[in-house]
Amino acid sequence: MPFNINTIIRPNIKNLKPYSSARDEFKGEASVYLDANENAFGSPLATNYNRYPDPLQFALKTKLSHIKGVPPRNIFLGNGSDEAIDILFRSFCNPGIDNVIIVPPTYGMYEVSANINDVQLKKVNLTLDYQLNLDGIAEAIDAYTKLIFICSPNNPTGNSINREDIETLLANFNGLVVVDEAYINYSRQKSFIQELTEYANLVVLQTLSKAWGLAGLRIGMAFASEEIIEVFNRVKPPYNINQASQQLALDALQNVSQINNWIKEILSERDKLVLALKSMAFVLDIYPSDANFILVKTTDANAIYNFLVAKGIIVRNRNKIELCEGCIRITVGTPQENESLLNTLRILVI
Repeated sequence: MPFNINTIIRPNIKNLKPYSSARDEFKGEASVYLDANENAFGSPLATNYNRYPDPLQFALKTKLSHIKGVPPRNIFLGNGSDEAIDILFRSFCNPGIDNVIIVPPTYGMYEVSANINDVQLKKVNLTLDYQLNLDGIAEAIDAYTKLIFICSPNNPTGNSINREDIETLLANFNGLVVVDEAYINYSRQKSFIQELTEYANLVVLQTLSKAWGLAGLRIGMAFASEEIIEVFNRVKPPYNINQASQQLALDALQNVSQINNWIKEILSERDKLVLALKSMAFVLDIYPSDANFILVKTTDANAIYNFLVAKGIIVRNRNKIELCEGCIRITVGTPQENESLLNTLRILVI
C-alpha cells in the first residue's frame, strides 16, 4: 500500500492556517518597507538587523541545495535538528493516542520530545552488535505507530546502521521513517538524501553543528518530500532562523574544502586515538565508529570519568545507558587535545 501522508498527519495540522508574516505576503525587493512594524532607523549594531529575516531562508537553502544535490523545496531548516524532531511529533502524533518507536541506545532527544508531546514511546533495543532488531520492530508496530527514529551513524555507539535494514522499514512501514544523519560527514556510508524520490515516507535529518563546526548557530536540516516539508513550514514559527545565523552559515558554506580537510584530519586522529587506547589495561573494547567520537568499554567508567574531570578533561560517561554499561564516549579533538587525554590516561591506575 503506497504511503499517504493524509493517513498520518494530525487533522488539526492538516487544516491549520499558518501565521502569515509580512515577509510571507511580500516577496521581492522594494525601496520602502512599511509593512512589518520594524524600526526603520536601523539597529545599534554595525550590521543592520532591524529587518526581519527571510522566513523560508531561500538563499541558505539554495546554497545547501548545490552542496547536497537536493532541491530547495525538499529542505527544511530548523533551530537545530531538535526543532525538526519536535515538529515531527507535533505534526504527526496525536497526544495520548499515537506512538513512536526508537531503538536504544540512541540520541536522547527523541524520548524527551515524545514525553513533552505526550506521545507513547516504544523502545526496541538494538542487537548486541548495535544493529536493528527488525523482528522486534515489526512486533512493536501497530495502527497507531506514526514514526520510527533511526540514528545512523548512531549516537552514542558511533556505528552506521545496516542500510538494507533501513530500506526494509521504508518499504514496509506506512508511517514516517526518520533517519538522523548528524554524523554522516564522517561515515563510509552514503547519505539517504538521494533516496527521497524513492521513498515518500523518508525524512532525513542532518546538521551544521558537527562537521561544519557551527554548533553555536543552531541550524539543523530536514530533507523530505515536498508535501512533508510543507507541513514543517506550516507548523514552524515564522522566523525560526535568525538573520545572523543565516548569513554566518552562508559564509561558512563557501569553505567546503576546509571542512573536507578537517574531516580527513579528524578521521586520522580517530584512528590514532583508537590504536593508543587499545594498549591501556582498563580498556576492554572500542566499538567501530563512523562518527567523530568513539565508544570505549572500560573496567570502571565512573572512576575513569571522575579521574579525567579532576584533571580538567571532560568526556561523556555512558555507563548508565542500557547496552553501554562500562562505557565512556570520547569526542575526537585536536592532536594536542587527544595527546593530552592519552598522556593523562597513561598515569591512571585502577
